[in-house]
Amino acid sequence: MDFVNSIVRFLQEGGYFIFPIAFILILGIAITIERWWFLRSVYASNQRAYRQLQPAIAAADTKAILQQADSNQTPLSLMLASGVNRLASSHRREDMEYAMEEVVLEYSLRLQKRTPFLATLANVATLLGLLGTIVGLIAAFSAVANADPSEKASLLSSSISVAMNTTAFGLMTAIPLVFVHALLQSKTASIVDTMEMAGIKLMNSIGQRFTGGRDDQKA
Repeated sequence: MDFVNSIVRFLQEGGYFIFPIAFILILGIAITIERWWFLRSVYASNQRAYRQLQPAIAAADTKAILQQADSNQTPLSLMLASGVNRLASSHRREDMEYAMEEVVLEYSLRLQKRTPFLATLANVATLLGLLGTIVGLIAAFSAVANADPSEKASLLSSSISVAMNTTAFGLMTAIPLVFVHALLQSKTASIVDTMEMAGIKLMNSIGQRFTGGRDDQKA
């Protein structure tokens, strides 16, 4: 109970700038939960699809890849199906690669959606904390100027302590948001890397099937 009371007192003494920082914290938590749930779901479905498609990729079994994409429309299977469909009209490796890269870029936009906001919110929280401290110090010095000389030292120290609450709260909000932003970026990169790896493996397998292991420009 004392801990809760300390938090309430801390927020009350922080001034008006505590409220926008608290709003940023709540917004950041909401974005974090939504993004983490979405990325975790995509990552799990891609890993499951990759395990199922590994034999088909190694054997360049385009029919099995298309069937998997129809039955389980994960980003990875749809990317591979896009490359296989392009293969029907062109046997050039570059054309197949461009078709799969288009799908990767399309899903990259979905994977990165709202994640950059976390870095922006962290910066804004820090700046609001500093602004609140500056405003609090201005008010503190103005109050001390008209105070009794014997009370100036104690009044100034207590006012500065209160003014620093906004900076502390701003940093307490910003630091976790920066960490979560890096974590989500890492998860996004892992998903994209898995898709690109699967695409390269498929192109290499198909290239060996078409060329008998010779190195040329066709898939």
